[in-house]
Amino acid sequence: MVTKEKSILSRLYFVAACLFLFAILVVVKLVMIQINGEEYRQMAEESTIKNFVIQPNRGNLYSDDGSLLATSVTRYDIRFDAVTVSDKNFEANVKALAGSLSKLLGKPSSYYQNALRRARVNKNRYFLIARNLGYAEYMQIKKMPMFNLGAYKGGLIVEQRTVREHPLGSIAQRSVGYERFDENGYATRVGLEGAFTEFLSGKEGHRLKQRIAKGQWKPISDNNEVEPKDGYDVISTININIQDIAHHALLTQLEKYKADHGTVVVMEVATGEIKAISNLGRTENGSYFEKLNYAIGESQEPGSVFKLMTMVAALEEKVLDTNYVVDTEKGFLTYYGKKVWDANRRGHGEISLAKAFEVSSNTGIVKAIHEKFSKDPRRFVDRLTRMHLDKQLDLPIVGEGKPYIPHPDRRKYWSGISLEWMAFGYGLHLTPLQSLTFYNAIANDGEMVKPRLIKEVREWDKTIVKYEKEVIDPQICSQETVDKVKHLLRNVIEGEKGTGRKLYSPNFSMAGKTGTTQKNYRDKSKLNYISSFAGFFPADKPKYSCIVVIHEPDKGLGYYGADVSGPVFKSIAQKIYTNSPLIDTVDELNNTSEGVDDSYKAYYTKVQRIYNEVPNVKGMSGMDAVPLLENLGLRVRVVGNGKVREQSLSAGQKIQRNQTIILQLS
Repeated sequence: MVTKEKSILSRLYFVAACLFLFAILVVVKLVMIQINGEEYRQMAEESTIKNFVIQPNRGNLYSDDGSLLATSVTRYDIRFDAVTVSDKNFEANVKALAGSLSKLLGKPSSYYQNALRRARVNKNRYFLIARNLGYAEYMQIKKMPMFNLGAYKGGLIVEQRTVREHPLGSIAQRSVGYERFDENGYATRVGLEGAFTEFLSGKEGHRLKQRIAKGQWKPISDNNEVEPKDGYDVISTININIQDIAHHALLTQLEKYKADHGTVVVMEVATGEIKAISNLGRTENGSYFEKLNYAIGESQEPGSVFKLMTMVAALEEKVLDTNYVVDTEKGFLTYYGKKVWDANRRGHGEISLAKAFEVSSNTGIVKAIHEKFSKDPRRFVDRLTRMHLDKQLDLPIVGEGKPYIPHPDRRKYWSGISLEWMAFGYGLHLTPLQSLTFYNAIANDGEMVKPRLIKEVREWDKTIVKYEKEVIDPQICSQETVDKVKHLLRNVIEGEKGTGRKLYSPNFSMAGKTGTTQKNYRDKSKLNYISSFAGFFPADKPKYSCIVVIHEPDKGLGYYGADVSGPVFKSIAQKIYTNSPLIDTVDELNNTSEGVDDSYKAYYTKVQRIYNEVPNVKGMSGMDAVPLLENLGLRVRVVGNGKVREQSLSAGQKIQRNQTIILQLS
């Protein structure tokens, strides 16, 4: 009996000890909660309430005349919390709400009434009503019966997001660019969108949301805790008319010669403003699109286009003149066992240096440079570097290719044929835009200006930053040298035997240099060509400079610069100065600020309005009218180009979802 009592007491003591220890643990936990109460409260709150980031609208990117190149359009998803609405409010409004949704979204009223009631029975707190609505449609839904009671009483859930649209489509797409983030938050920034993201991106907003069933979140209220601030707008130098001309001229030639890829850049001589830049690469199915920014990023051997730089260096060093006579022999020379060939395998005999440039004689140019600089090649190379040919242009766009000019002081990269090969554009590398910048300097009487893609940054009609002309070098060479090489470049097209003589037109003047560069020449099985043409127009008073580079045309169809790239150059010059209305206003292109202001203000005035009716878009740029109307839920068809002359739906007509409107542009 005693033993049994001792056993019971032992168990009681054990239970008491356990309870005592448990009490101690409870006390410790309470003390910890008191000490770390704020942290625990925050954890509890975060498990049910979360602060979500609202991305702001990126600023718009405009062409130089105020037409849209890229714009952010806000889209809305509408959902319904079927639990939060009281029975009284639901029954009083569900029929009217279903009728309103039917008129806006197109499905029968019975469909929406049944769907809403089913969501109510299933206690669905995140029922989808509609996706991808424009602002006007969102405002209509917000005013509908039941939804007009707000988030709590009416169950309305609104989620907004921004979509980037490019009204010009693929034209200038690579230059316009983009900003993208991967799953790790790493940003890829391309083109103008990437270069000026600090202005375009704006500032994030914040909105509190509450966790509901199935891990979903719904906004706590109709208002944001911190409103997002939209980005600034950026006005580019791109001219949509010249861009369209350049894009289609390049595309036509790429398709004709079945080339791998190509690029064209048109620059305004006096200011350095890039008016057009197109980069097209071939796909597996033979079509072309903007794959890479070849103009800025692809550094290559320029070939005969570099003979201009060679001539300028020789003339500036005053060791050669254009009347210097050189023997081209039988069309080839040999240096250290390596041959330099002329396209004319019989040679040109004894000719002047000016004639050697006109007919693009490799042997003539190389022999003259060898005779005058072989004992002191450093003198030739130093002159090239003083003309900034070894330096990047320091563009805001990421990915500029690095120029490469070999120097005798760097013995590892210098050989016995380096000087001679440089003379006709081999053994060194430049990007097309770097080459064009030099040609533009010659057109600009020796003043080298930095290529520019942006005019200004704005917030509405207020200028935030204005980008002015930037001079790299006020005089890269003497005026005497400029005048001489301008004459040489003109003779390439106007001369009796010039390599560009097939491009001559009596209606307008051009000056430039052809280039036909071997590619992959170290492996004859992979040998191909790069066809180039660089120059300016009109020849006497240059307004624009231009470079065209086309890689790997079908050798069976042709590959010489005059045949493949030259016609693109001519087409651009011809359409700007003969077929295009720009001929009547070309002297006024610098005075675009008033037109930009008017277009800018007109666009913003219209997009700030809430439309239930079709707006009047007559007189607006087609590039502005299209996104405005599409954001109202209309389907837009465009005929022609330019500004809106006629619209098929009358202004003031009530908007019905998925209606089609036809815009006549002229």
